[in-house]
Amino acid sequence: MLFSGLVCTCALAAANNSYAEASAQQSLYSLQINSGRGNFYDKNFVQLTGEDTKPYALLEPNSQTYRTLFANVAPDEKSDFYRLIQGTRPFLMQLSDIEKLDVKTVDKIVRYRPVAIASHLIGYVNSNEEGVSGLEKECDDKLAGSYTALNAVGTADANGNVIGDTKTRATYGDGTGIMLTLDATTQRICEGVAAQYMQSGSIVVLDAKSARVLTSVSVPNFDPSDIASATEETCFINRSISAYSVGSVFKPLLAAAALESGIDPEETYECTGSIEVGGHTYRCAYGKGHGEVNLQTALEQSCNCYFVQLGDKLGGDTILKYATRSGFAQSTQIYGTMRTAKGTLPTSEQLEDKGELAMISFGQGKLTATPVQIAAMFNVFANDGIYISPTFVEGEVNAYARTVEKSLYLPIMRRVMHKNTASAVKTLMEGVVENGLGKNAAPARFTAGGKTGTAQTGRYDDDGSEIMNAWFAGFYPAEAPKYTIAVMLDSSTADSDEASKIFSQVATQLGYFLPK
Repeated sequence: MLFSGLVCTCALAAANNSYAEASAQQSLYSLQINSGRGNFYDKNFVQLTGEDTKPYALLEPNSQTYRTLFANVAPDEKSDFYRLIQGTRPFLMQLSDIEKLDVKTVDKIVRYRPVAIASHLIGYVNSNEEGVSGLEKECDDKLAGSYTALNAVGTADANGNVIGDTKTRATYGDGTGIMLTLDATTQRICEGVAAQYMQSGSIVVLDAKSARVLTSVSVPNFDPSDIASATEETCFINRSISAYSVGSVFKPLLAAAALESGIDPEETYECTGSIEVGGHTYRCAYGKGHGEVNLQTALEQSCNCYFVQLGDKLGGDTILKYATRSGFAQSTQIYGTMRTAKGTLPTSEQLEDKGELAMISFGQGKLTATPVQIAAMFNVFANDGIYISPTFVEGEVNAYARTVEKSLYLPIMRRVMHKNTASAVKTLMEGVVENGLGKNAAPARFTAGGKTGTAQTGRYDDDGSEIMNAWFAGFYPAEAPKYTIAVMLDSSTADSDEASKIFSQVATQLGYFLPK
């Protein structure tokens, strides 16, 4: 009877599949290769995140592994390695010289490229792949778990030793990704130019017809895969969307206001190098007089005195009207609640003071703007007098179907000036590059138009040299603008000549992609 009972018990146990499943689960391991976070894409569906892989070692927790591989573990991961090596489950670890080691490997997806692209705009995630800054943070709810999660699965014995092959298991999300208006090629061109010629600043490139942001570069950069390595305390500032003093790049807007107000562009003014307004003296660069100038030569030579007297004729309300129409003191939505800085404009009451009116007339005083705003203002001239608010995000996409599911290109559009006025000022700015202070901005192919700017900050370095914000903004090619480009060097002792040279480098390289 006892024997019969034991036989029946064994038979029931053998017939119960749950015991077999529980045993199998105890010997299976699953290691994350990709969390399934959705990705960012450029306007041509080029993947900007989650595309690259790195080989990770599949390690077994035993003393032999510790002795032979500890030296190949990165210093900041040695504590994790020591903890995991004492466990009972296999684990993944990145090792130096992994290709020379006798270990099993798994290709693990890494979030960012070896040389990350558009780091300031995209931002970065933490170790749990949760958005911390930039669009990664703003789009966190949309991207978390929206793409394909991958796990390496296999069988291990009770000591954590791998038995047999390791396979990949996929879990699919809804496919949501974010398409930016960036063009990966244009972005890389500008990042390369910035790395070579900039210590601190920004390059913004707009598509002239749509004001889509094709490039948004901020320097100094940071590595989103290794935030701890950042040593420059300002490297996380996105300078493209931060506000700075603008200087003389504001002058073309006064030129347009003058033409629309009926002021004769051929009317001359005798520049002696300084002008007194409201008990204050304002000077041209280096106090040098330009002699007899009209609107064209004043813009080409960036004559402060001419524009001070021009601003006095126009009045503060007229200047504010054109500045407001052109997007100054207005933030631009990037995505969700993420926006650019607004910048600042003096009030109408403040401009009743002759000194404040004189200052804004050559782009100083209480006027600040972002590089994106300056690019948008110059785009008015490239786009026949129409302001189009810049767009950073094209839409939400289905990455599996490679389709745009929700378009976010919803620009604000308004006429700032008559088409003929925009054309006339555009011609004047071509003269700045051909004959004026912007000669260094001339590209190798075709022609360009634009304006220099060197804005005082009131700060000085240890040698007593004044720290400036140096600008060059313009459009290219001048005959039929395809790009509007703003270059800004911040907190620098460099002048607008350096910004002009960077503009030339950008335009020249973009020109190679244009038909002859």
